[in-house]
Amino acid sequence: MRKTFYQYLMTFKDARQPNAVSLLAQHVHQDLQFPKQSNDYHQISDYLELNTSYLASLAIFDEIWEKFLEENET
Repeated sequence: MRKTFYQYLMTFKDARQPNAVSLLAQHVHQDLQFPKQSNDYHQISDYLELNTSYLASLAIFDEIWEKFLEENET
């Protein structure tokens, strides 16, 4: 079964060494309005850009999105 982007992102939430991706995961985990069931790039990107203040750069999202796509192909 394919993971949603939210489920994939949560695998980075408890990183031993905090980094930009794990911090994003922690913030998203606390964000009750995040579109957890979505796998639509534009919906999630727009949400992060327009409705949050915890993401300093969308480049972080783009980076993790690419990894998500690669790992979700199978």
